[in-house]
Amino acid sequence: MIPLPKSSPRHHTPLAEALSSAPKATVPAWLRRAVPDAQKLARQEVEEVALTAGAAIGALDAVVRRQERWAGAWRQRLALSAAAVTTRQAGRVEDESALRDAVLLTRPGDFSSVGPAGSMLLAWRRLAARPAEELLTKKTLAAVLEEFGYAGNNERVSDLADELRQLSASAGTVGVLTGAFMAAERHGFGRGVGVWLADALLAQRLSWPHAVPLLGTDAAVGLGAARSRGASTIVAAVGIEAGPDRAKGLLAAQARAALRAIDLSAELGRRAAKLLAVAPKLRAKGADAVVERLLSDDAIVASEKIAGMSDRGLRRLFDRLVELGAVRELSGRTTFRIYGL
Repeated sequence: MIPLPKSSPRHHTPLAEALSSAPKATVPAWLRRAVPDAQKLARQEVEEVALTAGAAIGALDAVVRRQERWAGAWRQRLALSAAAVTTRQAGRVEDESALRDAVLLTRPGDFSSVGPAGSMLLAWRRLAARPAEELLTKKTLAAVLEEFGYAGNNERVSDLADELRQLSASAGTVGVLTGAFMAAERHGFGRGVGVWLADALLAQRLSWPHAVPLLGTDAAVGLGAARSRGASTIVAAVGIEAGPDRAKGLLAAQARAALRAIDLSAELGRRAAKLLAVAPKLRAKGADAVVERLLSDDAIVASEKIAGMSDRGLRRLFDRLVELGAVRELSGRTTFRIYGL
């Protein structure tokens, strides 16, 4: 595939060519069939499930390394999905629309009023936006734990950071995955923290520039599974025990999440190609900045402050983009509208 040019938003191909060059789903049919359901999972060994998960992550790795212009929107859309699952697991009722409203309709910088569910979205947005190498520092972990609802505890944060560093250095791929959950449990943190840590560790292990929210998007992943008595030790190096059933469940969830992320990348790639194709038709001052924001984030509120654009001008630009089929209005409201790919 010929990547979309990155030099300037104004240098774009015609619509037909842009759409034809949009990323297609790169998952072979055999890999989709290989991801085990509950019945198949019970009959397979950890090594078999790990091979399938590795193949799915390998396919996702190819998407990540293309570093498309729309990758920011892709990761943030996955972050929204992960936050919706996380809040549901925590017993809350906010869906994706409510979470998006909680963050986007808050005054800039005033994140104290987004509420507990909105704070969870901020944690996932942080995972998707911050460089992967910075995600497991004490400073970032402290902020993330606060966003997940755990009051600051410097000693506990320091212990967690040290344990994750040791885990990453000494455990294999399966051990890192299960170890992230076990570390969260041992320090008294819930499922949301476990899946966040697992996604951050995966990104660092694969040297991705940014993490991709994966396990958080799978509702089947939980921390309540009992450990099998006498089960083999998965991460003996750091004293973490996890039964093979739990390891298999996490690996299968990781494979499912990777395939969903690839499918979403293909969908957003097509939408982004259409936006880039119509961009030359936009004559409004500041249109380039709007296009870049749409490519880099989940959504933009219609009252966003864009340099060189008035509120009225921005609303007219969004109306034009919707008319051209390049963006969608996501809220379904007539006021406080929100737009995205």
